[in-house]
Amino acid sequence: MSKANLYIISAPSGAGKTSLIKKLLPTLDKLMVSVSHTTRAQRPGEIEGADYFFTSVDTFQAMIAKSDFLEYAQVFDNFYGTAQSSVEEALNQGIDVILEIDWQGAQQIRRLMPETRTIFIIPPSTDILQQRLQGRGQDDAATIERRMQDAVNEMSHYAEYDYLVVNDDFDIALTELKSIILANRLTIDQQQQRLKSLLLDLLA
Repeated sequence: MSKANLYIISAPSGAGKTSLIKKLLPTLDKLMVSVSHTTRAQRPGEIEGADYFFTSVDTFQAMIAKSDFLEYAQVFDNFYGTAQSSVEEALNQGIDVILEIDWQGAQQIRRLMPETRTIFIIPPSTDILQQRLQGRGQDDAATIERRMQDAVNEMSHYAEYDYLVVNDDFDIALTELKSIILANRLTIDQQQQRLKSLLLDLLA
């Protein structure tokens, strides 16, 4: 089985990254999202082991000490991390893996795995970003203001990524994401592995 592609998808909070990825997954086979560990509180509707693995700070620190994480970062006073073993297992089975992480985690991954494909998603304007954050109804005004400030910092790293997608029209952004995945599956390196028997037969 050929080794698959690892993707990093980053975006400021409220840009629609999670919604896009949820719609993308059913449209392609052999594609999954890595479930991260986090120390933040579980939100209504979130499922343990599906949305996140919710852990205590002590447990998270213990995992860091054992080098269990491919990357980890502190975001909004909480820790987030990607377990290395589960990602490598999926890739070796030919399954493309998406990591929903921020620019800090992306920098860590690129140092370890420079072949990783990276995608950044931005909103069409700051006004729309603020409207989306307010529309969630999950945060108070002070938290939203801090998220807006952090969004500017997050977006300042867009040029470190391979692809840039604007989530203005949701369906267009979804099509663009899918096109990136499909195009990377058609590179010579990928196709030579997948179509080895066919190529040998054609050139015999």
